[in-house]
Amino acid sequence: MRIRKATVAAVLLGAAALALALVFGGHEETKATVASEAEPGQPTVEIISPRNGSRQSSHAAVVKVAITNFQLAPRQFGQEPQLNQGNLRFSLNRIPDCVDPVKLQRAINSPIGKGRLIGASLDYPEYAGPNGILAERIGSAGNYSPATRPVIFYHDLAPGFYRVIVNLAQNNGSTIPAHAVTTFQVTPRPGHGPGPCKGGKVPSTQAAGNFR
Repeated sequence: MRIRKATVAAVLLGAAALALALVFGGHEETKATVASEAEPGQPTVEIISPRNGSRQSSHAAVVKVAITNFQLAPRQFGQEPQLNQGNLRFSLNRIPDCVDPVKLQRAINSPIGKGRLIGASLDYPEYAGPNGILAERIGSAGNYSPATRPVIFYHDLAPGFYRVIVNLAQNNGSTIPAHAVTTFQVTPRPGHGPGPCKGGKVPSTQAAGNFR
């Protein structure tokens, strides 16, 4: 009986961990994948801050990355591709407070994780500042914010969970395989958390276990 209970507990924990990765995006998994696929001398990008799973009361976030074997080229932005040269694509999305169980199940059942819940984009001028203005100019607002420096500043973030995806891109904007992912939470003031979910939806944290 004890063995059976232990087995059931292990299965439930494993399912919760899988759901968590699908809903919030597993940074460690992504980082390991990138590291395993990147050959020596190939470009790589790593998110320095915010740390994956971090919590903060500030409604602003400074996303910093470290790049290897790749040169940021501000003067070549929008120009012809050059080997291991280009810019960055920052994508910030707010994870929904409430999750449709059907969509969550679809994400869990997806063999390639394409059903992962994304949420609303913050890549607009009112949140991403100058990078959001540039995104608007080149037509990428609501998708990603381009950057020619290894840092971006987002502000006016409402309480909730957020996912950041960073891609390396060539001068002309075409992405290369190197990318990184992290998640963080902007905590609400005491007593000001999200209200109860309606319409059969469940809190994203409850659906996927405790946020890590």
